[in-house]
Amino acid sequence: MPIIHLLRHGHVHNPQGILYGRLPGFRLSEAGEEMARVVAGHLRTNGHDIGRLVSSPLLRAQQTAEAIADAFGLKVETDERLIESQNSFEGEDVHPFAKYLLQPKRLWSLRNPFKPSWGEPYVEQRDRVMAAVMDAAQKEPNRESVLVSHQLPIWVTRLSVEGRRLAHDPRRRRCSLASLTSLSIEDGKVVRLDYSEPAVHVAVPR
Repeated sequence: MPIIHLLRHGHVHNPQGILYGRLPGFRLSEAGEEMARVVAGHLRTNGHDIGRLVSSPLLRAQQTAEAIADAFGLKVETDERLIESQNSFEGEDVHPFAKYLLQPKRLWSLRNPFKPSWGEPYVEQRDRVMAAVMDAAQKEPNRESVLVSHQLPIWVTRLSVEGRRLAHDPRRRRCSLASLTSLSIEDGKVVRLDYSEPAVHVAVPR
């Protein structure tokens, strides 16, 4: 059966600490580049038969995918369905987050945390990522595929697969940098979900 690995990109160079979202030009840090290499090595040394590699169009995801491409001799395909979620706060310094959200001009954006009202609805993120997953399973039915995406789209996809509510506390997400959320597909359905953090030991700058 096909296995689809949803790979979150590595650590991003962001010294100003802004919420970058879909903004262009945000690249991997040195730690992020190391994370990508570690994941590629992990997949190779553990006997994963990767036959297809697809990435979000954003630079940090493309760079993460390049390490996998080098390790397996694959080309990187691009799929807009794997892009980061849209967020009305992108481009702003949101630290400390609680104080930022309490600004009066932000309150309207917070009117519906279940949708959420500040960005792309969770259901739309889930639907587009699941469509990309099923498309990958059809195009490479006998081998594994790696899809490089971003934390929130991957997390809401996992919540859906596990039958949990999509609205959640962001602090409880289990989708670390360069982690793999692996979906086994049979007859057009996810029959197994595995999660691993092969690059968790890579230190990131504070």
